[in-house]
Amino acid sequence: MKRELHRNILIATDGSDNTLRAISCGIEFAKISGATVYALYVVNTPATISETWTLGKERIYEVMRKDGEKAVSKVKKLGEASGVEIKEVVLDGDPSNEIIDFAENNNIDLIVMGTLGKTGLEKFLIGSVAEKVVRRSKVPVMVVRC
Repeated sequence: MKRELHRNILIATDGSDNTLRAISCGIEFAKISGATVYALYVVNTPATISETWTLGKERIYEVMRKDGEKAVSKVKKLGEASGVEIKEVVLDGDPSNEIIDFAENNNIDLIVMGTLGKTGLEKFLIGSVAEKVVRRSKVPVMVVRC
């Protein structure tokens, strides 16, 4: 029996193994409710690629974009194995802003994300994406402890 609790679920991933638990929870929610899942990866261009940095900029962006494509493809494979429809989305920009904007502009009923993604210096410099999304999103957010 499927419920109309959620029609569209956004699973935000950064491609790290830490997000697997959140991905599994999001897929399970989608399976129960019959929702479509949007697997979203944001190439963090503002923090990573400076406007004044020219040497190797295009190559670095290509690598980051391919990482994003792999991350959403991984979500798609997991979802399809559970019988859930997955749509892959890779965007450029600030992760928290892009997650919120996508959710609010695409009829998303629930955002699912993990508490831990990238770690170390990158997390220190960027801050917690999950925290920013929880504080600013008008769409409900489920944060899964990773």
